[in-house]
Amino acid sequence: MARAKTSFNALSVGQIAARSGVAVSALHFYEAQGLITSTRTAGNQRRYARDTLRRIAFVRASQRVGIPLAEIRQALDGLPRERTPTRRDWADLSTIWRARLDDRIDQLLRLRDDLTECIGCGCLSLRTCHLANPHDVMSEEGPGPRRLLTGSARPARRTAS
Repeated sequence: MARAKTSFNALSVGQIAARSGVAVSALHFYEAQGLITSTRTAGNQRRYARDTLRRIAFVRASQRVGIPLAEIRQALDGLPRERTPTRRDWADLSTIWRARLDDRIDQLLRLRDDLTECIGCGCLSLRTCHLANPHDVMSEEGPGPRRLLTGSARPARRTAS
């Protein structure tokens, strides 16, 4: 938090909280994590630039889809600090996670479709395990729900021959 002459358009922490729907304590946390920044008035009160509202909205949307705060901070660090980010800046930023979100969607669809039959853990406790995981062959792939893992770590689904 830098001490600087604050702009007439700067918003107080209460105004930012009211406009963003985020608790003041969360704003302080976001600031401590380097997600947003403020300046201080002569009376040591926080003031935020109006574009902080966009950053907060981005943080909240990113968190909602499961992006860790460290990655959100890294992405926000790529935005210009000397000017309000443009629509293009935000579009470029959002493409960073497109593949990751697609993988997450695929994982959730597999979970939805397979959950009633098998959770993919190799437990052999359900009737259908002998079809989806004969002789617990998925245990050779490692621990955890092998069929639900995303990306290249996910083994191909095996069926009985």
